Amino acid sequence: MAAAASAAALVETSSGKDAVAEGLVDLLKPAIQQLDLHVHSVRESQVELREHIDNLATELCRINEHQKVALDLDPYVKKLLNARRRVVLVNNILQNAQERLRRLNHNVAKETARRKTMLEASGVFTTRSPSKP
Repeated sequence: MAAAASAAALVETSSGKDAVAEGLVDLLKPAIQQLDLHVHSVRESQVELREHIDNLATELCRINEHQKVALDLDPYVKKLLNARRRVVLVNNILQNAQERLRRLNHNVAKETARRKTMLEASGVFTTRSPSKP
């Protein structure tokens, strides 16, 4: 009898912790997904910016070659190339962060499914249909 009460208390404590964990997962998952979408959007903007910088640097070099007046555009081209390098660096950082977010989201989903399966198997957690209270 005492063993059954002890086991019930353990399941109750475990299910309480699992409920808290599942609640945290449910709370964090939308934020992680939204952050992932924003990172993806920023990465696309970074790629577009890098392409524009490349085009502008190419155009400046072409203008510099065809100028009759000696106008030194090299410092401006170097500044553009430096800006492009920084854009690529930021893009790499964002890509790494997005990959970590993707792995975190995957691990959260996997852990949630594992815990739900474990609770259903122990009989503690039962799925209720919406028509029954």
